[in-house]
Amino acid sequence: MGAQRVTATPAALALIEQLKAEHGELMFHQSGGCCDGSSPMCFELDEFMVGPSDVRLGEVGGCPFYMSAAQFEVWQRTHLTLDVTLGRAGMFSLEGSSRHRFVIRSRLFTDEELASLAPVFVLQV
Repeated sequence: MGAQRVTATPAALALIEQLKAEHGELMFHQSGGCCDGSSPMCFELDEFMVGPSDVRLGEVGGCPFYMSAAQFEVWQRTHLTLDVTLGRAGMFSLEGSSRHRFVIRSRLFTDEELASLAPVFVLQV
């Protein structure tokens, strides 16, 4: 298996499990900066409508993780790590009921990682 585009820290995985127990299956969408800045947003599965301008980067904690195709063009050489920190979450994200919020930590892929990445396709709905 090659490099993954998105992974999660143990703290993020623990919060995902807590939210799954409360809300059921989940999904993530990396916000492009509109209403809630550039925060990763957590929703009940299929609550957020992904469309033809979104790409699926992978999964974290068994949850699909999406980003807009336009944003992916800028971030395609970047590894994303979903993490949590103390603070208020975005108004639409499910972790808003906790004292924590999801954050993204990022780094550039190495040349070897880039060569091993699976291709990402724009969704066709």
